[in-house]
Amino acid sequence: MLVTLERSGAIAIVRLNRPERMNAVNTALRNELIDLLGKLNADASVKAVVITGAEQRAFCAGQDLEESSAIDPVQIPQWLNHQKAMYQAVRDLNKGCVVAFNGVAAGAGFQIGLCADLRVGHPEVRIGQPEVKAGLASVVGSFLMSLYVGQGINRQMSLTGELIDGQRAYELGLLNLLVPRERVLPKAIEEAEKLAAVPPTAMRLTKERFRLLTQPGFDDACNAVIRYHLENYASGEPQAAQKAFLEARRTRGK
Repeated sequence: MLVTLERSGAIAIVRLNRPERMNAVNTALRNELIDLLGKLNADASVKAVVITGAEQRAFCAGQDLEESSAIDPVQIPQWLNHQKAMYQAVRDLNKGCVVAFNGVAAGAGFQIGLCADLRVGHPEVRIGQPEVKAGLASVVGSFLMSLYVGQGINRQMSLTGELIDGQRAYELGLLNLLVPRERVLPKAIEEAEKLAAVPPTAMRLTKERFRLLTQPGFDDACNAVIRYHLENYASGEPQAAQKAFLEARRTRGK
């Protein structure tokens, strides 16, 4: 299973489980995460959700480049609509959702966290939006960051693709809570328990209001990224950048 589930009382603990690929997102993982979050949303015995990554090296390193480097441009709309459905599954949760950034959270992994209610990390965790380094315009990620930071920081992170550490992310408001590495998951569970204690109708309606306020911008970004990625892939830049990265990784592994 690429996404696993544990229970801690009324708290569902969801783990992205591709540690050999730093929990990178591919089609199979997206399918499992969308399916599981839908089931948890419908389960009245679940009062809050925590999402984290298997092992300590990564929460989620982003899109699996083995998949995206080989994608046929005609598949881009289907691929990106599937990506949108994954983010929407997090946004659609009617119960509190806390992300425990136990390790690097980049690209799609960072964006999963930005779709949640609260984010917990540690000072050394690496967080950011490196899509431009893979030859891809930062569109959905830059929109989601705009909900938390101003355009100056957003441009810096989106245009350089550089990751920042947890301390800096906390100072910017991208992390809600900063704790020692070993406390990330326990603290996320503690925060989820606080959200679980909120009357469920109040929780659902408050989250619905936040969702309605941001849905037009989210939909626009998800539509725009299809157009931009079609142009990206027509240029050949993503294929070249991602294949170079994969070749360097294979060389390091020898």
